Amino acid sequence: MSHPAGSITRQTTPANRPKVGSHLAASGRETEIGRKRRARRINRTLELGHPDAHCELDFRTPLELTVATVLSAQCTDVRVNQVTPALFERYRSAADYADAVQAELEEYIRPTGFYRAKARNLIGMGQRLVEEFDGEIPSGLADLVSLPGVGRKTAHVVRGNAFGVPGLTVDTHFSRLVNRLKLSEETDPVKIEFAIAELIEKNEWTMFSHRMIFHGRRVCHSRKAACGACFLAADCPSFGLAGPTDPAAAEALVKGDNREHLLEMAGM
Repeated sequence: MSHPAGSITRQTTPANRPKVGSHLAASGRETEIGRKRRARRINRTLELGHPDAHCELDFRTPLELTVATVLSAQCTDVRVNQVTPALFERYRSAADYADAVQAELEEYIRPTGFYRAKARNLIGMGQRLVEEFDGEIPSGLADLVSLPGVGRKTAHVVRGNAFGVPGLTVDTHFSRLVNRLKLSEETDPVKIEFAIAELIEKNEWTMFSHRMIFHGRRVCHSRKAACGACFLAADCPSFGLAGPTDPAAAEALVKGDNREHLLEMAGM
């Protein structure tokens, strides 16, 4: 995807943010086709800003990804990645989890929080996989959500990243950005998923999820967004409502290894 030199900067620099129509979505005057076009423009801009967006959980197999995603509930991916090397060395198959001693398994996953419930789910998941799926992680949505500890969010992570099946992962970052960008008025994760599915091309669902989550972790933070250093400012009706617009204050909030690129995208 090519753009004339400097075109992205001119479009997204906060100082040049369009004044007319900036709050159409917030005031209810944005048409559905307008919202779809804006959503797809946001996706294209996110692709430029986060070209390396990916699942940040470390895994080698569908089973490892499923386990890691179950552990990521109420826990950071960084912490999960610290726990899983030893866990995956000890428990290598569904049968290993099915036969696990709960107290021992709990010690491996304790740092991820809610370790007793997670251990029960992992043991139950292993037993279900052995009994009904020949010890293999299924690729079907209905089959995945039938596993203990696996909901739609986890299922879409597994389907999208282990099996290449498009899916929208509606986690807290995704939900927050959808709300701030006014792409949907829904608050229920499943309703958000269905609403965004109407806006974004199906083949882009998995990557759109990764890009939104990357942006939520690096720029559009929950407590204080880096509004004045955000390359989505031109398409965000919440610009200035979720964080500082002052460039210096906003710049200090931007995180990540690609921080310089993100700031350059924002014209800084």
